[in-house]
Amino acid sequence: MSLFEILRSALAGVTANKLRSVLTLLGVLIGVAAVILLLAVGNGSAQTVKDAISSLGTNTLTVRGTFTNDQATALREAGLGHVDTVVPQVSTSLTVASPDTSEDSVSIIGTTADYFETGTNTIGSGDAFTDADITTSSKVVVIGQTLATTLFPTGSALGESISIDGNAYTVVGILSSQSSTTGSDANSVVIAPITRVQRSFTGFDAVSTLTIEATSSEDVSAAEAEVGIVLNQLQGTTDDTATYTITNQSSLLETQAESAESFTVLLGVVAAISLLVGGIGVTNVMLVTVTERTREIGIRKALGATRGAILGQFLAEAATLTLVGGILGVAVALIGAQYEIYGTQPVVLDYSIPLALGVSVAIGVFFGVYPAARAANMRPIQALRSI
Repeated sequence: MSLFEILRSALAGVTANKLRSVLTLLGVLIGVAAVILLLAVGNGSAQTVKDAISSLGTNTLTVRGTFTNDQATALREAGLGHVDTVVPQVSTSLTVASPDTSEDSVSIIGTTADYFETGTNTIGSGDAFTDADITTSSKVVVIGQTLATTLFPTGSALGESISIDGNAYTVVGILSSQSSTTGSDANSVVIAPITRVQRSFTGFDAVSTLTIEATSSEDVSAAEAEVGIVLNQLQGTTDDTATYTITNQSSLLETQAESAESFTVLLGVVAAISLLVGGIGVTNVMLVTVTERTREIGIRKALGATRGAILGQFLAEAATLTLVGGILGVAVALIGAQYEIYGTQPVVLDYSIPLALGVSVAIGVFFGVYPAARAANMRPIQALRSI
């Protein structure tokens, strides 16, 4: 019996009971689609966080603690070999209003003009404030895009006046779009000269955050060590007693990548279970098929069909069911990946499609072996007795 004849017989066997075949295909379809989509969701979630962290700058360090103005200035002027820029920041949350509306609990950041040269803190429109504005404690601000749209929905915020806790400030610039790594909206902020924020809101006692930009991404670890040494000297502490924390964006990115990989694998394993259930369904259907076609098997054997031909036919039927189900599952997964799932845009992994298809066919063959062997091992005389 030729391969073509085996495949033709397999196709005829699959289409003999259309409803049963469709239900079996559906089980495989769901399994394959689940594998591809869940891996895509895990990958998409990881990519979103990775992009957000990368946007902060892989050559930056964030130091959080309590520092005096003198300590921040001393660190800036220390001339560290692997540090390019030190940007001090103070922050608070206040109500910000325009003539038409107001927004509560807006993050107010006081910093220097260097802030707009680090990471992706760039100006989208208008201008940044200058060192002269720092010196004179000018009432000028740069605001995020979301806040600009909220306060001035019908026009541009540039040149307009906003009120921060009852004090008037002029909008001189609007930030380019920012990625958020926390629950807060990075595009709903107000950036003002640090001297003005300290004078009006926080006082001159302390700086809460230092953003350190290393000379390059390769020098981040060296810059972290240099900053730690200087801060320990300035505060009279050691690494064990330090009251500040240094966050290395590159290390954070590596840790996130490892966690994302584990998360994606876990999702894949969960999805694979549904594919396994589909394979068990194939076994069940093929066993029923063998029982129903006992007479056919007996007649074919009596006419000279070999054990290999019978075995090949039933294996081909199982493989056909799972292959068609797998192809349909891939199509469903690719369509589903075009839409956000629980706020995450799936990103299909290149290897997931051939993997899911290959596994689905392998499952069909694996779970079809027993029913096929049972059919092939039937003795013609026993099969013919059921006629």
